[in-house]
Amino acid sequence: MITITPAIAIDENEIKECFIRASGPGGQNVNKVATAVQLRFDAVNSPSLPSGVRQRLIRLAGRRINEQGVLVIDARRYRSQVQNRRDAMERLVALIRSAAERPKSRKWTRPSMAAGKRRLEHKRRIAEKKRSRRKVSAADE
Repeated sequence: MITITPAIAIDENEIKECFIRASGPGGQNVNKVATAVQLRFDAVNSPSLPSGVRQRLIRLAGRRINEQGVLVIDARRYRSQVQNRRDAMERLVALIRSAAERPKSRKWTRPSMAAGKRRLEHKRRIAEKKRSRRKVSAADE
């Protein structure tokens, strides 16, 4: 079990890792060894995630979630497979942790009277500035 928060833990069987060849530095080793990691987590069908966390995770993941609802994380930052596996797992845990935090609800407030006056004064100054830029017509003179 991978502990995300005290209330959320994910079973390791829900995560699939696929190793692919990474581009970038590595010399002759780059053509022989599959060091990049493609981590897949079925976010939509995961029994470990509460529904609110699941919805926020899908929204946060953006393009990293495919049509089937599978979250795909590519890790190819390091030259070693072990470091890339650790990096992919840390990124998944960080993403789920951020989805687990409930957003603060907006507390509706009225603007103060002073703020309203400032807004109207600013509007009046802008209008005056624009009025002064207009051409002077014969009727105005």
